[in-house]
Amino acid sequence: MTLLGRLLANRRAGETHTAWNLPNLRGPELLTLTSQDFSDGEAMPLKHCAKSVDGADLSPHLAWSPLPSGTAQLLLVVEDIDVPIAKPAVHCLALIDPRAGHLEPGALSSRQPGPGVRVLRSTIGRGYHGPAPIKGHGPHRYVFQLFALSAAVANAPGTTPIDRARPRALLPAITASVAGRARLTGVYER
Repeated sequence: MTLLGRLLANRRAGETHTAWNLPNLRGPELLTLTSQDFSDGEAMPLKHCAKSVDGADLSPHLAWSPLPSGTAQLLLVVEDIDVPIAKPAVHCLALIDPRAGHLEPGALSSRQPGPGVRVLRSTIGRGYHGPAPIKGHGPHRYVFQLFALSAAVANAPGTTPIDRARPRALLPAITASVAGRARLTGVYER
């Protein structure tokens, strides 16, 4: 696997196609997103990585600053922007009740989500999927993006229900305005 990582070293999805850069998800950067488990730009602890790399696949603690008034729902998108494909891989997609206030470790589990959390389909499956980059590919950045939406995300008539929709179809279809947003980046390398 190390050879494959070295061969793909210069191939990275980048930030262009992240949720952060979608025109419909642009908004003021009024929020602060933090974690008790790692600081912005720092390494993510192994317990938050995938089981395939001896992690526990445990979603990290996340907390945010006070939300703008009128926030109806929070959208959380976690993307690996260094995956060697055309677009970032969505490692988690979730809708959160703004009254939650924060997320405890493990709150993004597909089997037992935390209070007020509705986990949706990601690139990999449902719920949180921790880092497991190709060995030798170098550091991967996992961008946790939080959007405060003015209206709840709902099924549009004649479309795939949001619980079954693929992230790349669902994210550009969100019509609620973004009242505030924030991001936090964790790094992991094998």
